[in-house]
Amino acid sequence: MRSLLFAPGDDGRKLEKAAASGADVILIDLEDAVALPRKGEARKLAADFIRARHGMGGPALYVRVNALESGLIEDDLDAVMAAGPAGIMLPKAEAGRDVAHLGAKLAVREAENALADGSTRILAIAPETCGAVFHLASFAGASRRLAGIAWGAEDLAADVGARANREDGGGFTEPFRLVRNLTLFGARAAGAAAIDTVFPNFKDIEGLSREAHAAARDGFSAKLAIHPAQIGPINAAFTPAAADIDHARAVLAAFAAAPEAGVLNVGGRMVDRPHIVKAEQVLARAAAAGVA
Repeated sequence: MRSLLFAPGDDGRKLEKAAASGADVILIDLEDAVALPRKGEARKLAADFIRARHGMGGPALYVRVNALESGLIEDDLDAVMAAGPAGIMLPKAEAGRDVAHLGAKLAVREAENALADGSTRILAIAPETCGAVFHLASFAGASRRLAGIAWGAEDLAADVGARANREDGGGFTEPFRLVRNLTLFGARAAGAAAIDTVFPNFKDIEGLSREAHAAARDGFSAKLAIHPAQIGPINAAFTPAAADIDHARAVLAAFAAAPEAGVLNVGGRMVDRPHIVKAEQVLARAAAAGVA
């Protein structure tokens, strides 16, 4: 999972374009992208889209439902769970208890629709509110369904009352850099993928590429996208380069040849036991991207 592309659940044309974009995950949006009078139509279209793509391969299909407190999530889940999505994205997840709450709702609907227990994964958008920032540690152990945690810079800016969340040069201001960093550590502590937020200027591909490469460098596993044009640069940023793959293989081969060693010289660089974990991670990402 490198790229996750939002597509409005009430627009069949955009859903089809998203499916052909090369994204690893399509986030069928029933929340922000759909006006209240169109929620019912969006639910039906989302379910039909998921059913139609069963067995076709391609991107994993997740549905961003409305928040737990919205009064809309029950109808969202009733409609889409019957179609068997790969997962559900939960917006405005305040703490791990919200993921556990959603997990209980999914378990009931899996049983009702003859889906395998635990087969529906959860992606949480956690710091979209000020309060959620203080509960990132609570996601660890919240649910075995939890696949990833993202953060929402735009909603968070509105909640905190910020006039802007980015500097003139495009980088995040200090409060939002803090939340980005905490999301990274909170997600990894929970054993979940850390997912970077959207880059809103979809015409600035160079800026997107810089931000995506920085996220991959720092430890994020993937990035949210709002336009098909963003998928190529995001996938490139989160796909290990050939040189990194070769180095990872060399590290593992060196320690396999000298299992008692604590520190080794690999290609002129000193490596120790933590580098084994990093090498395994690189090769796992490469295999998932189909370049190993």
